Amino acid sequence: MRKRKGFTLVEIMIVVAIIALLASIAIPNLLTARKSANDAAAKAELQTIQTAIENYAIDNGNYTGQAADRTNLSYLVPTYLREDVDSKVKAGHTFDCTVSLSDYTCTANVSGSQGTANYTLTPVGINKTN
Repeated sequence: MRKRKGFTLVEIMIVVAIIALLASIAIPNLLTARKSANDAAAKAELQTIQTAIENYAIDNGNYTGQAADRTNLSYLVPTYLREDVDSKVKAGHTFDCTVSLSDYTCTANVSGSQGTANYTLTPVGINKTN
């Protein structure tokens, strides 16, 4: 009698069931980690924007002047921001800033399902808005 090599159907089904169980546990955790990372990146971007606006104010005496809004901070010499992120999606958030002579407000709102929180930046600091 010849001995057969290979796996039985039951063995293959058990392996597939175990893989499906592990995937159902891991995938939600990975998505949560991604959203948390996007939230942290959005807060870091707001801190960068705040530093640029404050540096501009130190150099020029107010928050605006030559720079009509925060968008221009990436085009001035010296450059206060590396890139303009106004109204662009970055780190799962859409950024929008309003700058006046004595005040500024920047928001980072969740874009789609890429983050978990909206943030608002004022001269006081960054606040979670939901």
